[in-house]
Amino acid sequence: MLPQDLHIHTTYSANDNCVVPEQTVALIAAVKHARIVGVSDHFESLLNGGFERYCAEVSGYGLKVGVEVDGHTWVQEASEHEVDYYVMHCRDSGADYRSVELLLATGKPVIIAHPNVLGTDLDRIPAQCLIEINNRYVWRSNWREYYTPFVDRFNFVISSDAHQPNWLSQTVARYAAAELGVAEHLVFAG
Repeated sequence: MLPQDLHIHTTYSANDNCVVPEQTVALIAAVKHARIVGVSDHFESLLNGGFERYCAEVSGYGLKVGVEVDGHTWVQEASEHEVDYYVMHCRDSGADYRSVELLLATGKPVIIAHPNVLGTDLDRIPAQCLIEINNRYVWRSNWREYYTPFVDRFNFVISSDAHQPNWLSQTVARYAAAELGVAEHLVFAG
């Protein structure tokens, strides 16, 4: 069993065509692939009345409630909703870097999602942020070159970024983290 997995999508991420109908909150809870499990569906998919239902279902299964925030456009609104943590897409733009500060001001953990494929300049990310190495995207860049300069500056979170049941794995991400000498930071006691 994995220690934690906090970047998982479900059918609540309705606008994401990679999510399959079988990827329900109930299935994630039943699989029990990690001791600490959090669901972080796309924030913009949860608007128009879906946010409360999402939180009730995820927390009802004893899972951590997160949201994935797609850059500065959604940060202000996301920061006004009660969650356990944030997963943020921070592209290489001043507006996104400034928005990270707003999420940090909530006092909730902020995980910078797959920064290696979004072009995130980790020199511009506050050290309080958690940096993700995830199974879905780590291999899509020269991860050694990208992460090595920062292994002593940040705490790292290993995630699956699962959109489908068979993606509930962290094998490649854990390999990369081990090669980098990165110790996984456990965000929540469990």
